[in-house]
Amino acid sequence: MIKTNLKIPNGVQFIAIFEAAKGTLVLVVGIGLLTLVHKDLQALAERLVEHSHLNPASHYPRIFIEAAANANDSKLRLLAALAFVYALFRFIEAYGLWKLRAWAEWLAIISGSIYIPIEIYELYQRATIVRAALLIANLLIVAYLVRVRWTKKHSALQIS
Repeated sequence: MIKTNLKIPNGVQFIAIFEAAKGTLVLVVGIGLLTLVHKDLQALAERLVEHSHLNPASHYPRIFIEAAANANDSKLRLLAALAFVYALFRFIEAYGLWKLRAWAEWLAIISGSIYIPIEIYELYQRATIVRAALLIANLLIVAYLVRVRWTKKHSALQIS
């Protein structure tokens, strides 16, 4: 096996940090969900809406309050567990990308590609700058990782 002195491409480093940041954010959300166990979520939601100077009878605040009223401890624990699994997935992906592992690059390509049809549908349903920016960013990340994989594959063929 020929050892090469591969430097981590700056783009892959950025994507690894971004994936780790997403994992950290979701981990914090999961911990936050656990802190809400055994709490009166409807009263908490009503106070939050009131504190935000929103009309509790308007559409989105009402949906938020109703969702809080329907939440229970088992749902919160389930959502927290799912958040922890998702965060672990993102941390593993970030580690693999940082170490330039082919499996992590493929994992990032596949997981990023899964969101593209959803993002296109969301943009079609209601076009916003944020939705368009997310779609473009995701397309750029997936395309960049495909290019990295393609370049590595062809570099390995030339070395052999």
